[in-house]
Amino acid sequence: MTGRVRRTPEEAQRLILEAAELLLVEGGPRAVEVRAVAQRVGMTDAGVTHHFQNRESLLVALLSRAGGRRLRGAVEAASSRWLNGVVSVSDLVETMAAVYADGYGELAIALHAAGWRPDGQGMLEPVVDALHGARRRTGSGSPRRIETRLAVAALHQALATDPTYGVAFRNSAGIANPAAQDPRAQRRWWAATIATVLGIPAAPSSRT
Repeated sequence: MTGRVRRTPEEAQRLILEAAELLLVEGGPRAVEVRAVAQRVGMTDAGVTHHFQNRESLLVALLSRAGGRRLRGAVEAASSRWLNGVVSVSDLVETMAAVYADGYGELAIALHAAGWRPDGQGMLEPVVDALHGARRRTGSGSPRRIETRLAVAALHQALATDPTYGVAFRNSAGIANPAAQDPRAQRRWWAATIATVLGIPAAPSSRT
């Protein structure tokens, strides 16, 4: 008879979120059910709800913790060269878009539609830090952080909604398929717009 696997609460929560993230990538938010997660981890349904009281709590944790981790990793990857004088908003936009395309954009929309609202500092604070740091290094004077926050909020809104509504939005502006089905041109527009507003390069450029 196989003995019961004993895990620390931290380890159990990590395994649950990892399983939920895989389900999210494979099938979107609808695929993230307590029973499906429990089966992936080798727990009972009650074991999952012991750590995350219900499905909504699990989805919120998935967005804020796993999604936040993915976004922080994306920001670090995109901005790692910035300290050496190479700034690229385009890289940042593309790496963030990849996270949203893996289901986190749809998940954010679903949670907000259900009434969930984040408390305190958002998971996009690392994005604000990266862009604001670039503004301070490449510009002059003392840029206002609120301007950086507004730019990040606009980018978040655009990238998070694109997997669900992007094609329809582009169609409504007169962009026909198949061009409307490819979001890359709009992402380039966002990178150029944010770079212009914040006064930093959109594409990679090295300072000598």
